[in-house]
Amino acid sequence: MPRSARTAIEPDRVEVPTKRSASARHPLVVFGNAIISIFVLAAVFAGIVLFFGTQRFDEPGPLPQDRVVVIPHGSGMRDIADVLTREGVIDQPWVFIGGVLVLKAREGLKAGEYEFKAHSSLRDVVATIIEGKVVAHQIGVPEGLTSQQIVARLLADDVLTGDIREIPPEGSLLPDTYNFTRGVSREQMIHRMQEAQQRFVADVWEHRSADLPLKTPEQLVTLASLVEKETGKSDERSRVAAVFVNRLKQNMRLQSDPTIIYGLVGGKGTLGRPIMKSEITQPTPYNTYVINGLPPGPITNPGRASLEAAANPARTRELYFVADGTGGHVFAETYEQQQRNVARLRSTESDQKDQVPIDEQMSAPPPGQSATSSPVTERPSPPPPSPPLRGTTKPRAPAGH
Repeated sequence: MPRSARTAIEPDRVEVPTKRSASARHPLVVFGNAIISIFVLAAVFAGIVLFFGTQRFDEPGPLPQDRVVVIPHGSGMRDIADVLTREGVIDQPWVFIGGVLVLKAREGLKAGEYEFKAHSSLRDVVATIIEGKVVAHQIGVPEGLTSQQIVARLLADDVLTGDIREIPPEGSLLPDTYNFTRGVSREQMIHRMQEAQQRFVADVWEHRSADLPLKTPEQLVTLASLVEKETGKSDERSRVAAVFVNRLKQNMRLQSDPTIIYGLVGGKGTLGRPIMKSEITQPTPYNTYVINGLPPGPITNPGRASLEAAANPARTRELYFVADGTGGHVFAETYEQQQRNVARLRSTESDQKDQVPIDEQMSAPPPGQSATSSPVTERPSPPPPSPPLRGTTKPRAPAGH
């Protein structure tokens, strides 16, 4: 209790505040506080940018429809952003660059030809590029084309690059459908086809029939090329191969019309008209009506089925075959059977005089006699004392398919 009224109205004593420490006002402390404040503000700003940037990164893009874009080799991150912006794939190049940096994908950006889907987000665009999802192109090489024809097909493709220095050897290319990407050269495609052919021929040669009258894989390819040009029907290849193999074993001339054509036009592949009767006996290195055994090399690039048929022909004793008038062939073991087959063919032809002439045919008589009657445009000569030729003396279309 206060002693008097005066003391009652006097205020309480307040301690004098302590003097601020000199260290708290040190410039380093002030600078440190400022740096921390800046870092905090930067973190807050980065968080805001990251939040909105992520939203922008995942939003649908401006591309109205699917588009193929080529990113040139040697393009940097900014170059790629410029290309994508110019092509309308993206409209926020800095968000693209920021996303690439955040994803640490700068080194993963690859040149190439890419297809971007309509309204692809920036994330989709980056993923497409770093995963290398380039556009795949195809080129089909059908069976039965010569190397010259295959080269012409490669030169006509506007996606492949470069030129071809020389025509590859006949029979060295494997017909197939090949996938490739933009920038692949034509020489690279030739190399791929040759490697594929070498691998396949080596495998087929290793698993060939034990009694095959062939000495080298090259002879196998040559025989397969004859089979390829004689028939396009899969169920006939092994029987056609058997006819040729049986004739080789008996030292009979093969007398295959496609060899006449190749001897005349070489890599062009097609004669463009029926074979003339005078051309049947015209000497060329490939004309199997004139030479014994196989021609000196392939007359086309045979496919897998023909190579397999040549390596493992059917187990038959057939020596003849002739067209059946419907795109296939009928086969015979003896010349008498062949004559009956030819008679049926001629009967069919007489019933179809107004239709297109029959396609390539092939048969062969016993050793020492002529094998076939070839497609002719000249008037047939009187019948020789030996059995008839291939089965018809009427004009017909050149061999091959």
